[in-house]
Amino acid sequence: MGMVDISEKKEVLRIARARGTIVLKSTTVDVIKKGEVKKGDVFETAKVAGMLAVKNTPSIIPHCHPIPVESVEFKFNMHGNRIDVECEVKAHYKTGVEMEALTGVSVALLTIWDMVKYLEKDEHGQYPMTQILGIEVVEKRKGE
Repeated sequence: MGMVDISEKKEVLRIARARGTIVLKSTTVDVIKKGEVKKGDVFETAKVAGMLAVKNTPSIIPHCHPIPVESVEFKFNMHGNRIDVECEVKAHYKTGVEMEALTGVSVALLTIWDMVKYLEKDEHGQYPMTQILGIEVVEKRKGE
């Protein structure tokens, strides 16, 4: 078994959006809102890490084809003690970009966790509140 043969497929616009959520302490969210996280700008760092992840998806997931990614966009939405992250990927190619969107959102969420982990740890060094939830493809389109 190897990669799926896409050589006969036509190149068309492919769009995928993936979303996921990270649950944090309310106090951590307050520190993020104030821009006082020790490691820097949480959302800008997560965005850059997510873009790198999108572009490197074939290096991480063995059966993914290298895709000429044309656009990557991230959205961050804070509500209560949760942050929703959405990643949209676009490319004109022969196969979809949903794995790239899923990888991008996953790495963005992990980056947020990494940047605020010092605020999330309890007195035993554990993460009793911190969770990443609901990573999913919310839209996949092809055409044009």
